[in-house]
Amino acid sequence: MSRFDWDDLRFFLAVARVGRLTVAARRLGADHATVSRRITALEDALKAKLFERRPQGYALTEHGERLLSKAEAIETQALAVSSEIGGADLALSGTVRIGAPDGFGTMFLAPRTASLAQQYPDLELQIVAMPRLLSLSKREADIAISLAPPKEGKIVARRLTDYRLGVFATQEYLDANKPINEPDDLQDHTVIGYIDDLIFTPELDYLDEVSKGMRAKLQSSSLVAQMKAALAGAGVCVLPYFVAAADSRLIQIMPEKATFTRSYWLIVHADLKDIARIRATMDFLVREVKAARQEFLPDDRP
Repeated sequence: MSRFDWDDLRFFLAVARVGRLTVAARRLGADHATVSRRITALEDALKAKLFERRPQGYALTEHGERLLSKAEAIETQALAVSSEIGGADLALSGTVRIGAPDGFGTMFLAPRTASLAQQYPDLELQIVAMPRLLSLSKREADIAISLAPPKEGKIVARRLTDYRLGVFATQEYLDANKPINEPDDLQDHTVIGYIDDLIFTPELDYLDEVSKGMRAKLQSSSLVAQMKAALAGAGVCVLPYFVAAADSRLIQIMPEKATFTRSYWLIVHADLKDIARIRATMDFLVREVKAARQEFLPDDRP
């Protein structure tokens, strides 16, 4: 143990999470040679091979898998120390990464970050607005916005808000195409939606709820891209109300017949929830969503 350098665990975790030296080096602000040297030093100190070096990247060995959970526990405790012992100024500095679906992250969260930056100028906020699930255990995000609560893991979750969706198109598209009076009329139109085999959560597989058997003819993994295609007159698109409200050219079709609801959940790893910068960011998210209730659920009473 005399040769063991605790700081080498940071390098180990970075490589374990991304699987490539160059990517890990960028995240750590180091060069890839340094990362490689620190991994080798850790393996020498532990007298165990932690990674299989492969052309496509670094894969954990059995020893590496065993170390991963221990290293993550040490990382969590280190974060707690900086928050609880370091004092308020230190606790509200550093990085908080929020993972969110691209519609929420791009259209709702990003425009509201200025107030958080003003309140905590030493806080670095990262928004990962991607159409996929992020792993909190692998520290791909500190906080995640999800469309469903987690089914397992050491996770704390709360329902952030329900939100309503409908079918939208531009007036120019509607004027140039067959009338839409019933949901089944959409079968004769270009529907814009998700790529079937890239739908990352069942909650987004909602076209059947509009009209049985309906499929998207123009597909994108990005909700923002779908909205842009609808604005260009490419077809009709299912959108959350708060996303469609960003552009008055989008007109809702059959609001009484083609409307449904989903939920956003706020989730965080149980070991991180009491760290000051994580807690402050979660409080910010809850406040902003509560203040914008009418955007998510128009005409609902508080």
